[in-house]
Amino acid sequence: MKKLLTAALAMAMALSLVACGGSASSAPAASAPASSTSASSAAASAEESLVEKIKAKGKLVVGTEAQYAPFEFKDEKAQFAGCDIWLAQQIADELGVKLEVTDMAFDGIIPAVKSGQVDIGIAAFTVTPERAEEIDFSNVYQRDEQMLIVQKGKEDTYTTKESLAGQKIGAQKGTVQSLLIKSALPDSELFELAKYPALALEVANGNIAGLVVDGAVGEGLISTNDKIAVASFKFDPAEANFGKAAVMAKGSDDLAEVVNKVIDKVVADGSFETAYNDAVALSKTLGI
Repeated sequence: MKKLLTAALAMAMALSLVACGGSASSAPAASAPASSTSASSAAASAEESLVEKIKAKGKLVVGTEAQYAPFEFKDEKAQFAGCDIWLAQQIADELGVKLEVTDMAFDGIIPAVKSGQVDIGIAAFTVTPERAEEIDFSNVYQRDEQMLIVQKGKEDTYTTKESLAGQKIGAQKGTVQSLLIKSALPDSELFELAKYPALALEVANGNIAGLVVDGAVGEGLISTNDKIAVASFKFDPAEANFGKAAVMAKGSDDLAEVVNKVIDKVVADGSFETAYNDAVALSKTLGI
């Protein structure tokens, strides 16, 4: 009897241990759904659209280079102004968020857009195939011809590409004007600086033969510097009649839809042109 009782007790203990082991081994399996839910949550977060992210943070961050009147500059109170800033505000209003403008070097804007440092770049960007490989363009909101600015008194010295051969021609670093000089004036020497006022000074002092700039910006530079003027030389429109557009990171389709909606509206109703004219007038009163 004692032997039978001992055997029964041993069997009961063994069954108890097996039961405990089964319970312990099933614990990780029970936690698996929670882990799966967490992964799904992370995936959903990663798939959140750019517009949703902008609305969640309550602001649209725009990168620009605020020394390019009348498109972007600072007024007498050091506030951002210009028709591009006006356009940025229209986009922010459409999204229902605040506008935050970040001033940076022009050639740093596209990298900032690509890295997500800013949501969009608005700085009179010219549409080019090379840039389109890196970022997405919005619809065009303005077209502008390019002009050559030279030292006052030398307007008729440079009339042809041949007359510019061997001469230093200036452009803002990282702009389409630099590319234009390389392609349309291959026998001239490209001279680059970060800011247009500095380039205008180089022309006025006779250190470089001229500088290439958007027509609107060139007119502004000339109005504030009586030592420079527009050259008689004219670019072929096929080479230098460019469209301006905003830039966004590749795949920002939801944001592009909002931006294009705003651009199409302000171009069609003439409000962008009004903003442009207002910016020209303001920049002239500020002497920039």
